[in-house]
Amino acid sequence: MLKIEHLTKRYGEKKAVDDLSLHIAPGEIYGFIGHNGAGKTTTLKSCCGILRFDEGEIRIGGKSIRTDPIACKQMMAYIPDNPDLYEFLSGIKYLNFIADIYGVGKRKREERIRRYADVFGLTADLAQPISEYSHGMKQKLAIISALLHEPKLILMDEPFVGLDPTAAYQLKTIMREHCDRGGAIFFSTHVLEVAEKLCDKVAIIKGGRLIASGTMEEVKGDQSLEDVFLELEGEGNV
Repeated sequence: MLKIEHLTKRYGEKKAVDDLSLHIAPGEIYGFIGHNGAGKTTTLKSCCGILRFDEGEIRIGGKSIRTDPIACKQMMAYIPDNPDLYEFLSGIKYLNFIADIYGVGKRKREERIRRYADVFGLTADLAQPISEYSHGMKQKLAIISALLHEPKLILMDEPFVGLDPTAAYQLKTIMREHCDRGGAIFFSTHVLEVAEKLCDKVAIIKGGRLIASGTMEEVKGDQSLEDVFLELEGEGNV
C-alpha cells in the first residue's frame, strides 16, 4: 500500500530524514514513534506530497508520489497534528467542500457525514463557523473530512492530541475497522501505550534515521514498548 524507499530530506546541510525505508501493507496499522524533531512529520508530509524530498521514492498503491501525485492523493488522506481548516466556513460547508473535491456523490456523502458526525458528537455543531470550534472539534472535523472518500491509505500526525477519551476510543475503533477492510494506516504518536495496544507494526526514528521496525513482538520482545523506546533513544547519548 505504502512503500518508502531510501527517503532522504534535507534542510540546508541538515538531514531531517536520512535513508528511510518502510513498507506499510494493506490491513496494517503502522505506528511511527520518535521525539520531537526526529523526522516523523517530515516523513508524513513527504508521503502525502506536501514536501518535496531530495532522494528516494515513495509509492502509494504502486503509484509514485513524485510523478503521479493526483492518483496517489485520490487513494489517501492526511490528517495533520494541527488542522489548518477554512475557518470562515461552517463545519457542514467544509465537509461538502472536501466531498466535492473527491467527487463523493450526494447520497454517500450525506450518509458518511451523518454517521461520523454522530460518532464524534459533532452533529449539533456542524452549522457553526469553524472559527468557533475548539482544537478538539477541529481535529474531529478533520478526521471526518478524511474519511469521506473512503481512502485506502490514511496518514495521521499525532491524531489523538486534543481528543477527549470518548473520541479517542471511537477513532481507534475506526482505525481498526478501516484496516480490517483492507485499508492501511501510518500514524505518528507520542502515546506509547496507545501504539503498543493498537499497532500491528511500529517504527522508531531518531535523528532522521530508522533505528527499529517490525511487528510489535519483534520490536519489544518481552519488554514494554516504553522500555524499548527509552533504551534505543539512550544509545549513543553521552
